[in-house]
Formats: sequence, structure tokens, C-alpha cells
Amino acid sequence: MTEGHSECIAAMPGTTRSRQHGDNLPAELSSFVDRRREISEVKRLLSSTRLLTLTGVGGVGKTRLALRVAAGVRRAFVDGVWLVELAALQDRTLLEQTVADTVGLRDQSARSPQEVVVDYLRDKQLLLVLDNCEHLVDRCAGLTTDLLAVAPGLRILATSRHALCVSGEHVLAVPPLPVPAPEHLPQQGKLDGNEAVRLFAERAALVRPGFEVTTGNHGTIARICQQLDGLPLAIELGAAWLRALSPEQLLHRLDDRFRLLRGGSRAVPARHQTLRAVVDWSYQLCSPPEQTLWARASVFAGGFDLDAAEAVCGGDGIDRDRVLDLVAGLVDKSILIREDQHHAPRVRYRLLYTIAHYGQDALRAAGRDAVLRRRHRDYYLDLAERGNTEWFGPTQPEVSARTRREHANLRLALEFCLSTPGESQAGLRLAAALHFYWHCGHVAEGRHWLDRALTLDAQPGRVRATALWGNANLALLQGDLSAATAMAEQCRGWAQLHGDQTVLAYALFIQGAVARFRGDFRRARALLEDALGRFEALSELNSMVIITYVTLSATAVFQGDLARAITLSQHARALCERHGEQWALGYVLDALAFAEWTRGELALASTHNKDSLRVMRIFDDTFGTVLTVEQQAWLAGTAGEDERAAVLLGVTQQLWSLVGGQPLFGSSDHLAAHETCEQQARRALGDRAFRAAFGRGADLDLDLGIAYALGEKPAPATPAATTTDTAGTPLTRREQQVAELVAEGLSNKDIAARLVIAQRTAEGHVERILAKLGFTKRTRLAAWVIEQREGLDR
Repeated sequence: MTEGHSECIAAMPGTTRSRQHGDNLPAELSSFVDRRREISEVKRLLSSTRLLTLTGVGGVGKTRLALRVAAGVRRAFVDGVWLVELAALQDRTLLEQTVADTVGLRDQSARSPQEVVVDYLRDKQLLLVLDNCEHLVDRCAGLTTDLLAVAPGLRILATSRHALCVSGEHVLAVPPLPVPAPEHLPQQGKLDGNEAVRLFAERAALVRPGFEVTTGNHGTIARICQQLDGLPLAIELGAAWLRALSPEQLLHRLDDRFRLLRGGSRAVPARHQTLRAVVDWSYQLCSPPEQTLWARASVFAGGFDLDAAEAVCGGDGIDRDRVLDLVAGLVDKSILIREDQHHAPRVRYRLLYTIAHYGQDALRAAGRDAVLRRRHRDYYLDLAERGNTEWFGPTQPEVSARTRREHANLRLALEFCLSTPGESQAGLRLAAALHFYWHCGHVAEGRHWLDRALTLDAQPGRVRATALWGNANLALLQGDLSAATAMAEQCRGWAQLHGDQTVLAYALFIQGAVARFRGDFRRARALLEDALGRFEALSELNSMVIITYVTLSATAVFQGDLARAITLSQHARALCERHGEQWALGYVLDALAFAEWTRGELALASTHNKDSLRVMRIFDDTFGTVLTVEQQAWLAGTAGEDERAAVLLGVTQQLWSLVGGQPLFGSSDHLAAHETCEQQARRALGDRAFRAAFGRGADLDLDLGIAYALGEKPAPATPAATTTDTAGTPLTRREQQVAELVAEGLSNKDIAARLVIAQRTAEGHVERILAKLGFTKRTRLAAWVIEQREGLDR
């Protein structure tokens, strides 16, 4: 089965997939060869077990199999199918944070990432694919145990060279591809019917266009696949050499190679030796400069672009100008994988997990590991510090996207700094330079790195003081006001002792913001005015200075000084527009909307609010998004649009579950506005209609919630209650799913297969749906579903 015959089934019109499903599964970059038996078995096991681990040697195809199955069962999981890639993760304590990031959580609370993930997944129907767990087995085992204990709708599909060894785990060993008997010639027209032969032929055709299996070469190809033990990765690497060799030459060299290599230790399983042998051989067939680049490229995590390769891998025997040619050579040999990312301006490259490990071994053997890791760190420290400088300006979206693409490499550089003696100061610089990136949806991880760095490097100085106010701001966003206060006081004390007016201004801003969230508006205003005066005197202007204007504007609103609030926000807006700043502009527009709403200018407030929301969407700033959508609910309520207000309140509930922390900072004034909006909508609509509208909003994912708030799409209608539905309650999400499949004409057996559940479970769902809606026949249920679709389409 090739990529063109994917089992992934698109959502049918009228289903809930567009609202409920999410996934981050990558597109298949090359054809997928059959594995029908394994796919069927994995799906069968997933219907009866909640934790399935695919095991096997490196290169056997565990990840590809897991991804193909995950794509095929998307519709079975109303809350999504999510791939958690762990190969590049070196800091085991970030496992839970990585899972949180993957499923779209942007938690800004001070809770542990494990607590956040467990709480979020508690009521979800979701499939997690944990890929490459072997170096984190104990940590993965602990997390899966905790998750499965509280989340009955969760299934976990793991890939690992070793079982997780936890209660309830089902282990499936992924076999190599079956290989044909070389002496047996298939019928004409079925020469490539064997999976291993077909894989070899497809990969060979990529380097020798027009290559095909014939009666003349079938036996040779079969022997090659047999030599390679049917291991997909080994077959792909071998086929790449048909660019320079004939199949007969390739087989002859493999015969010689394996006879030599397999004469060694018998303690190593044959298939482990096979993969090592073919990778060894691929390495030795590369030129010495290509071998060097392969080894050096193994220091990257999650891929890299050409600039990074030239900076990190060039020098010491490889001219920087030659790096491109060497990269191209490794791509041709299937060592480097080229990745063309959607909308990304640059091509990226990556080494497969097994290939990267081989390169790391070669780098260590050459005694160059520490040198390359330090060079890697230097490159990403420079990238982060350049990004910090470039953030305030028209290239801001590009800086944000670039930093997001390099998240795995930045993590690796931070881990190097904080685990290598003498490097903690660089780690502090790197963590502090990423302040704006942490602010845009990675608050908890930013606290993780800055807390570690500040603990390891206690040497007083400007670097530490800068990290202190940056970390204090993140603590503030988490609602951890005591930690923010303590760090701001340390920062202020150092600045006053050393006469550093710039650092002092930032410390005053943090203290003013803490006072504002504690409701001490008089003190907040004094501190924030002081900070702004110092920033202006110093000609200090960046996004955080703009946020100071925003915080002071909100403080002025709470004090009833609306004229001052609007003047501050308009001045900040002019500064943003003059310098091309966009991210902080979103918060300025939100502050303007708040001030205009307070003085009754609803149309103007709504315009500012939607403009703010569009900015937040560009930067994927979930925290700013939820504040803006919340404010739009208040606007709708004030305008008498009570149903819209209820839907928007439902959207914010969903978004706060992603953001975490205290809703609305725990501010009594903001919470009072929320409560007033909710009570008014409930009175106007009635409790039942309010709950229905609120539920429709809570049922929207992030993208659709934003689209509704911007007026781009309507909220879905609540399924109408029939006259026989005395309870008046709509179907649950799973029941709605089953009803849709009944309407498609699927039998209970087919529904069970589609949703990866037992047939008895499917039968129970259908019986409950019929009873709930007062129907006795499936045909009547199908007609009801069609009526609901037509109602949604109108």
C-alpha cells in the first residue's frame, strides 16, 4: 500500500470531526509499503487495550507503522490523535511538558506539567502516540500509568526498543518485512508483490528513474532483501546505492561485507548486526568529508537548516563553502532527510534516529563531541540573542516562527549549558534571551529553564539581574505573585546597588504589575509611572516597555481615569506602528478595547478587540487570545447579544483549560465582569438555552473558537430535541459519532472497526442512542442525522 492509498478517512459532511478532531500527524514523505497484517493487528489490539507498545530493533519501521495506524483511526478519537516525538528530548524532566505542548496546552500556571497534563486529559477521548521511548522508558512508564488511571477515554500507542513494563501494557513486536525465496520466481505481473522487494524497487526508482523488477533481476533483489533481513531502513539504505552500483554489484559487496562483520560476536542478535553492518557500509562508502559532516550533524535535535549546518559543521577540515555540496551528497545517499515545511522559507534536514546515533558514536570516537556541542550551543545562543534584538520590529513574525522551529535545538543547547560544568552563565544568557518566546505560549517551560539556571549560577551581575526580571514576569503570568515579588526585589536591590537604571526600570515594572493584580491600584500606578519615566529617559523601547504602557492603561481604567487610559494606549499604539511591532500591539488594542467598553463605546471597542485577536492568532499567543475572547463576551453581553455572549463564555472556558493558571489573573474586578456577563445571559436566555449555547462554545477547538469570535464562522447549532426526547439532552460526542456512522449505512461490526472499539460496545452505543431519541429503527435514526446536517447547512 502506498501513500496514495492511505487508509486515512476524511470526515463526512455533518460529522463532528471539524470541530472535535485535532492532530499533528506529519504528511508521509515517501510511500508506505503494505504492512496490512500489522496494521490490522494493531487496530484490533487498540480496541481492547489502552496501552500498546510496538517494539523491535532500530530500522524495523515501528514509527511508520504507528503513524499509519494513527492516521487510520483519527475518527475514533473525538479529541484528536497526537504524535509526541521524543527522539530529540534529552532532558527527561521535560517529558510531561512536551506532551502538554503537543496536545496544544499553553499552561501558564505554577502547577507541575504532570498535574496539568493529567488534569487536561482526564475527560478526553484521545490517542497519544509516544514515539521513541527507549531512552526515557522509566519516565514514560510513570506518565502512562498516571494518565491511564484517571483518563478512561485515553489510549496510548508507544514505540520503543524496550517495553515500558507497566500494568495493562500489551506489547507487539514489529517483525521485519517478509522476504521471498530467491529461487522462487513469481508470476509475470506480480514480480514486485513481495513487500520487501516492492520497497527496494520503489526506493531504487528514486535514484534510478525507470528502475523496475524483472525476471532477470528478481532473484538478485530477493537475495539483497534476504541479506538485509527484511529491515526497511537497511533496504532503503541499500537501494540508495543503485545510483552507483548494479543490483549484482550491490549483492556481491553485501555478501563480502556481512561475511566479515558477522564473524564477530554472536551475543548480538543477527538483525542488530544487519542494521549496524549496513549503516557501517553506508558510512564507509561516503567520502571522508561526508563522514565528518554526518558525525557533526548528529549534534542537532529536531532538524536544522543550511545556515546552521554551515556554522556548526563547517571549519576544521571542511570549508564552509563545501557544506552545501556535502549536505546534498548525504541527501542523495538517504543519510540526510530533506524536509520542505509548509510556508517555511528554508529547507530543513534531519537524520533518522538510528543514523543520528551512529553519527554520535563516530563523533565521540573522534574526540570531537564536546567541541561540536559547544559550537552548537554558541550558534543557538547567538540565534536567541539576535532574536531578542530583532523581536521589536517588522520581522517579528519571522523571528517567532524561526524560534518555534528551533525549539528542540534550543532545548538541547540549554541542557548542555546546565549540565556541563562552567557553562551555567551561558545557560542563563540563553534562557533570558528567549524571554519573549517563553511569553508567547511557553511560560511553564521558560520558568523551568530560568529557575534551573538561576539556581546553578548565583553569581551577582547584570546577566543574573536580567534573568531575574524576565523570570519574575513569567511568574506573574502564572499568577505566582509571591515568586514574582521575591525576584523583582532581588533585581531591584542589585540595580540600586550598582546604579543600573535600565534594570531598575524593569524591576519597577514587575513590582507595579504585581500591585495591579493584587488590586493595589494606587501603588501600581506610582510604580508603573516611575518605570515608564525611566524607560523614556533612557530611550529604552521594546515590547516589554509597550506592555508597561498596557499595564498602566488597565490600572487607569480601574481607577476610573478613562482619558488617561486611552491616551496611554494610543501613544503605545503609535510607537508600535512606527517601529513595526505587532505582538505587543495586540495587547495595546486589547487595552484600548477595555477602556472604550468601559466608557460605553461598544462599536469602537469591538473593532479594537477583533484587531487584537487577529494579532494573537498570528503569534499563536493562547494567553492573549483567551483574554481577548473573554472581553468580547462582555461586549456581546453589553450589546444585548446574549446567546453570542454565552457561546463566547463557553469558548473561553475551553481556552482557559489550555492556558491554565488563574482565569483573568484572579483579578476580582475582571472576575466580577465575567460573573455579570454570565448572569445576564443566563437570565435572558433561560438556564437550559444558556447551557446549550455555552456548550456549543466549549465544544469548539482553538481555531474555530477564534473564527467564531471574529465572525468568520457561526457556532454549530445544538442538535434539536425531538418530541420523543423527553430528557431534552443532545447526544454525547461519542453517541453523535456513532449516529453519523449509522447514517452512512455501517453495521455495528463496521462501526466497531472504524472507531477501534469492541463490537459489543458499538451495539451498546446504538441501543442507547435509539432509546434516548425514542426510535426503534436504524433507518429513522439515519433520517434524524440527515435532518441535523440540513439544519447545520442552512
